[in-house]
Amino acid sequence: MTRKISRHFLMTSFLLLVVVALTACRPATPPATQEAVQPTATCPEPAPCPDLGTNVPFFAAWQDSAHAKADAPAFTHWNEENPREIPATCAKCHSSSGFQDYVGADGSAAGVVDVNAPTGSVISCNTCHNAATQNYSTVAFPSGAEISGLGGEAVCMTCHQGSASKVQVDEAIAKAGAADEDTVASELGFTNIHYYAAAVARYGTLVKGGYEYEGRTYDALWEHAGGVDSCVDCHDSHTLELKLDTCATCHNGVASVEDARKIRMVSSAFDYDGDEDIKEGIAGEVEGLRGMLLEAIQSYAKDVAGTPIAYSAEAYPYFFVDTNANGQADADEAVFPNSYKSWTARLEKAAYNYQTSMKDPGAYVHGGKYIIQLLYDSIENLNEKLGTPVDLSKAHRDDPGHFAGNTEAFRHWDEEGVVPGSCVKCHTSTGLPQFIAEKTNTSMPFSDGLACETCHSDLQTFARYEVEAVTFPSGARLSFADSVDDNLCLNCHQGRESAVSVGRLIAGLDPDQNNEKLRFLNVHYFAAGATLFGTEAKGVYEYPNKTYAGAFSHPAPQNTCSGCHDAHALAPDEAACVACHSVEDTTKIRMKSIADYDGDGDTAEGLKGEIDTMVEQLYAAMQSYARDVAKAPLAYDPLAYPYFFADTNDNGKVDVEEKKPDNGYKGWTPRLVTAAYNYQYAKKDPGGYVHNAPYLLQVLYDSLEDLGKRTTVDMKGKVRP
Repeated sequence: MTRKISRHFLMTSFLLLVVVALTACRPATPPATQEAVQPTATCPEPAPCPDLGTNVPFFAAWQDSAHAKADAPAFTHWNEENPREIPATCAKCHSSSGFQDYVGADGSAAGVVDVNAPTGSVISCNTCHNAATQNYSTVAFPSGAEISGLGGEAVCMTCHQGSASKVQVDEAIAKAGAADEDTVASELGFTNIHYYAAAVARYGTLVKGGYEYEGRTYDALWEHAGGVDSCVDCHDSHTLELKLDTCATCHNGVASVEDARKIRMVSSAFDYDGDEDIKEGIAGEVEGLRGMLLEAIQSYAKDVAGTPIAYSAEAYPYFFVDTNANGQADADEAVFPNSYKSWTARLEKAAYNYQTSMKDPGAYVHGGKYIIQLLYDSIENLNEKLGTPVDLSKAHRDDPGHFAGNTEAFRHWDEEGVVPGSCVKCHTSTGLPQFIAEKTNTSMPFSDGLACETCHSDLQTFARYEVEAVTFPSGARLSFADSVDDNLCLNCHQGRESAVSVGRLIAGLDPDQNNEKLRFLNVHYFAAGATLFGTEAKGVYEYPNKTYAGAFSHPAPQNTCSGCHDAHALAPDEAACVACHSVEDTTKIRMKSIADYDGDGDTAEGLKGEIDTMVEQLYAAMQSYARDVAKAPLAYDPLAYPYFFADTNDNGKVDVEEKKPDNGYKGWTPRLVTAAYNYQYAKKDPGGYVHNAPYLLQVLYDSLEDLGKRTTVDMKGKVRP
């Protein structure tokens, strides 16, 4: 009886529907006096109240959801308070009127809760369905980040974002006056992200809900398959349950949440938690790393902070003194007076990330790779102070390159929010399909790595786009003949410059004269396809009157990209290499190349060793030429754009104060431009020794020989293939 009455009063929040219902069943109003009103007919019997479960859309689905659970702590926590009300800081997500206040549905300013809210409400129809939420599309996060252009998921994310972030953790540490990372700060308490912060894992580094360590990069919004990219695509908005039928359209055999936890796509090729199980779902990887982090937290608390710690997922404030040092929060320990108080800054950060992974039970699908990175970094950071570090030697933090959404290749445009059309083909998940269909590209939003549909035209059969041939920067149109799958690879792994563009830049200029029109041309990264095809692609600068090797013809089946590389893990099939070449280390492969190409007297080293030595020699020759001929010392950094910088103190390296765009090298001559281009080319194809060693060795030899016309270069003993 009590529950029925409670439901009846809850429905008073269904404004329009309830008004209609009450009007329909209101009894006739009795006259003030018999003389005042003379009825002309018998008043009809009052209409029965409608069956709300039948007439209110989705009522039955909603009433069994967590949003309608009136007796849950989320809605009853403040019932014993005096006065009995929900603080404004909590009301946004724990009361209907508080949420309406926050979105401005009550006529107040949006973005803030102005007053405390009464207890006794739940998340009902008009909490989410009102005039203010119809056009609601921007969500502000605790970190200060805002995500705009959202649809209906903006309503969900307003509450499912947590109540803390890296910002609040750092503020708490600063306020407590922590002397350093590892000294206990008596005023420091645990910072709690709060429950079900699904948007934190979903949007990753864009909202910075986890504690992101300085110097590390993190995944952003993970793009699920088309049509399942928002909260309501995957969850029923009324029952809140996962739409398992939707999961099953791509993930065979998914019929339960437990089945969903086992999902692992082939792109997740690494063993993230180091347990040597790469068949388990991403949920298992998260759990494995979480267990490792708890181990590190407990070791650190005991050995560094000086007080054993234990965790309880149910009892506030979650971390407690482990009085009997048994590694768990026993019933008599998981009580507020026994809350953990020996916090250091380092421990605070790690515990926050542990809780972040715990309080979103669906994090493995919302954005599992972001959570994996947070857990890994927390362990690594704690390990710095542990006598016996937690073993991360077999664990992996990041995905293979195509799917490493945290890397510069995909995060470069985060501040701009859009990737230019000239870059989207290879740096977004949808650029390549657009290029294949339209032969051109337009600007697009940034991506968190490539996706299934980048290469697969059909996600049911996983058929790939068919590409007959690919045009290279030199203008050459090349292909792997019938191997259309490998032609897909060539679309991106071809570089962005060539002998043609370099030749055009230096045409008609004195080879040793500085010229302000000159600039460094960057071939870009991993131009393996251009290396493989050699002079047919002309990816490097080829010197006049020289002949160069053509396409390197490796025996089948290792004569294409996919013949040597797994399309998802990207790593070469070293077992196949070892089987034919009888070496344990592929860098030692040499075959019939018996000459001493680099002139160091070692004809037993692998071709990689020959190339690496000549690359070093070329860099030394470039620095000598820059200093003595161009009269402007030069230094190189492979990770900092524009790579070549003015060596202002002439110490041969790029110092921190020199590593900035406005200090980019400007003393270019045509001879130095061509050498620098070829040097960068060799550096940016780390597999060049396999892709086409003769071609690279020829180019390096010629670059050294050309610089030797104006500066000292020892060519003695070197051999050009």
